[in-house]
Amino acid sequence: MRFLILSDIHANWDALQGVVRHVRRKRYDRVAFLGDAVGYGASPNAVVSWLHGLGSATEIVRGNHDRVCSGLDSGDYFNRYAREASAWTLDRLEEKNLEFLRSFPEGPIEISPDAAICHGSSFDEDAYIFSVYDAEQAFESLPNQITFFGHTHVPTLFTRRAENGETTLRARLLSGRRTVIDLEPETRYLINPGSVGQPRDRDPRAAYAIFDTDSRRVYLYRVPYRIATARRRIIQAGLPPVLGDRLLHGA
Repeated sequence: MRFLILSDIHANWDALQGVVRHVRRKRYDRVAFLGDAVGYGASPNAVVSWLHGLGSATEIVRGNHDRVCSGLDSGDYFNRYAREASAWTLDRLEEKNLEFLRSFPEGPIEISPDAAICHGSSFDEDAYIFSVYDAEQAFESLPNQITFFGHTHVPTLFTRRAENGETTLRARLLSGRRTVIDLEPETRYLINPGSVGQPRDRDPRAAYAIFDTDSRRVYLYRVPYRIATARRRIIQAGLPPVLGDRLLHGA
């Protein structure tokens, strides 16, 4: 089984299309989406419709922007620009897309016997995993060998390995056009594939991953897309220009 792992699209249709074009040259069986389909970007209906069109060939968990932009949660804790974008999104979502967005389940959920997906962390969908301390809490709260998470918009790998009575936990930021992770049976993994629609690691390219359960490998990719077009959509929609400007820098 090969899973296409996507996270944090944030209504960036151009970034999603860049990923779709790139992945056509690869085989995958199912899509696993780690949350935040909407928010910030100018194409919420296109993105949600695309996810809906996948039908039963997908596994989905909700993100915090999915809750707020669909009216299920207050955006009081959002910054000014995120609040403006969430109100704009809620006002423009078509009814069928609003209903589908509201149906996204809370993570984590299992996608295979040894792998799970969540948005923030395995113990709190809104928690960020930035440090080894955060990672240790996540490892302790879920038994799966592999957990894919999003929310930070930064491609990251945490590994936890017990050997000779000692536990070692390591963190690594992932960069480059293509990264391959060989999964070892005695090691546990927390893997963030990065953001499709709003990277924040100073690399503006869209990020995604493929998880191959047979070869026991995870492939992470960065692909270019029409950033100027995505930025122009945001500005023309009347959204805060800073939400388009940040796409240029992956920040």
